[in-house]
Amino acid sequence: MMALISQTNPSSYIRSDQNVALNAASNVGDMIVSRNKAFKIKEGMTSSSSLSWGAKKMPRISNFDGLRCKRDHRMIVAASPPTEDAVIAAEPLTKEDLVGYLASGCKPKDKWRIGTEHEKFGFEIGTLRPIKYEQIKHLLNGLAERFDWEKIMEGDKIIGLKQGKQSISLEPGGQFELSGAPLETLHQTCAEVNSHLYQVKAVAEEMGIGFLGIGFQPKWELKDIPIMPKGRYEIMRKYMPKVGSLGLDMMFRTCTVQVNLDFSSESDMIRKFRAGLALQPIATAIFANSPFTEGKPNGYLSMRSHIWTDTDMNRTGMLPFVFDDSFGFEQYVEYALDVPMYFVYRNKRYIDCTGMSFRDFMAGKLPLLLGELPTLNDWENHLTTIFPEVRLKRYLEMRGADGGPWRRLCALPAFWVGLLYDEVSLQHILDMTADWTLEERQMLRNKVPKTGLKTPFRDGLLRHVAEDVLELAKDGLERRGYKETGFLKEVTEVVRTGVTPAEKLLELYHGSWSQCVDPIFEELLY
Repeated sequence: MMALISQTNPSSYIRSDQNVALNAASNVGDMIVSRNKAFKIKEGMTSSSSLSWGAKKMPRISNFDGLRCKRDHRMIVAASPPTEDAVIAAEPLTKEDLVGYLASGCKPKDKWRIGTEHEKFGFEIGTLRPIKYEQIKHLLNGLAERFDWEKIMEGDKIIGLKQGKQSISLEPGGQFELSGAPLETLHQTCAEVNSHLYQVKAVAEEMGIGFLGIGFQPKWELKDIPIMPKGRYEIMRKYMPKVGSLGLDMMFRTCTVQVNLDFSSESDMIRKFRAGLALQPIATAIFANSPFTEGKPNGYLSMRSHIWTDTDMNRTGMLPFVFDDSFGFEQYVEYALDVPMYFVYRNKRYIDCTGMSFRDFMAGKLPLLLGELPTLNDWENHLTTIFPEVRLKRYLEMRGADGGPWRRLCALPAFWVGLLYDEVSLQHILDMTADWTLEERQMLRNKVPKTGLKTPFRDGLLRHVAEDVLELAKDGLERRGYKETGFLKEVTEVVRTGVTPAEKLLELYHGSWSQCVDPIFEELLY
């Protein structure tokens, strides 16, 4: 292995020594305390309700017409510089180093954690238009000053926030993302989500801004979406049209919720990776929530999922090689080495390396950095630019679900934790999917964005498989012993009826909304 001088840990996915989300609550109706801020979740809340924390309820959209953005001119606190070159190479990287990086994620079961990430669309309450960077800047500054977040800067621009092991970041079109801390229970996960939504709402409400929980921007065209001032996104924006027709839509008009999960060994990683890939279309169907484009039905239940099929085939998809007998950390490294790069970060700027591979970089053959060799930090950055349905870093990411209202943000990690963190349920899934062919897995991936749980599969519908899978998820949560099965209630009816969230939205669109998409901004308002 190469000799390293470690300045900082290159991964944020470690257990925080701080008590980020307090002790597990017995249910989401209990009092939850976060950073000395007490608030209570309103019981009986529907997915279309706004959150109530003892603060004033957000007025209905019609009451917000004409509100102007409130500007905050208080003193700016010291910013934290972006991290770069977190690991300095004393010797050239070898393939064994890259394999070792992935393998270093292995941890015993009692150290397994749950990391949840979700994105959401910000919009002006009065106009329903996407919020611009200037508004996002004020929102980030407000969160930093009011709730003690540390600012993340790129040059003189604020582009995110950090607090303990949580971070807030901006996607290319201003989608607001929470990357949660690694937590022990789903109660802590949901507490973290709700604390975040409370904080965002407290600041955004004063600015006349709301946030929408959906998988694809339902109203506005690509040209209406603002571009965030982040160097890596400018490189991606130029590159995307060269490798697919929907890459810019992916960047600027999609939102997801995903969960990051641990593994104990290479064999455990393989089993979870295979189960996750096989079942990812089922998760896509259950959480399908993006049926509108530019104010009209788009013919899909998950437009977000469809978009990934024509974004960049070199870095997306169902990764058939994961099911090969030879699969392991090394095979994933071989795959990632040949995925075209986007950039290298040097001297506080992003250097365009599109079209070149990490394998080229390891050979010192990048045209703009001739002779320069990568660090493990470069490898970590590169792994974040690969977008399969399940992604391997030092943990596994389940990436198939649309963004949605807050209850579903808790249901998605519950679904996967029940299946993958319980040995009995995991083995049942592997047995159930063992004879699924590559063609069948790809067929589900292709058809589910349109037909959801009604997708024909073998002698029935995908809904029938989903019923069995959901039972296994519930059983797995039961065996964990944390009283977490309640978090699956939000999706139980979806699976029982086969009617996805997207189909319910389409029913409203053709019914009480009179074929106008605007009411969705209130229906799915956080």
